[in-house]
Amino acid sequence: MTITFLLIARLPDGGAETFDAYEDRVLPLLAEYGGRLDRRVRSFDDRTEVHLVAFPGEPEFEAYRDDPRRAAHARLLEQSGAVIELLPVRDLTSRNPPSGR
Repeated sequence: MTITFLLIARLPDGGAETFDAYEDRVLPLLAEYGGRLDRRVRSFDDRTEVHLVAFPGEPEFEAYRDDPRRAAHARLLEQSGAVIELLPVRDLTSRNPPSGR
């Protein structure tokens, strides 16, 4: 069963560049675990970034989280000063389909 996460990254002033460096290194690993980045958006002030990420299941997600290559870049995440919130979510689009606007 597919598991979807909403990641909210709160970035301090000046943290976006280092956060980008971290993301450039770890996001390519998603595919190796069947993961996909469905959406990545950032606020105009570069203080908040949101990802919608899906994995085939919990084991694949955990394997991605435990990947030593990802851990090797954790210092960049720490240096960015990002505060991360990760929430498992479900899609409600079918309950209220987009209006087409």
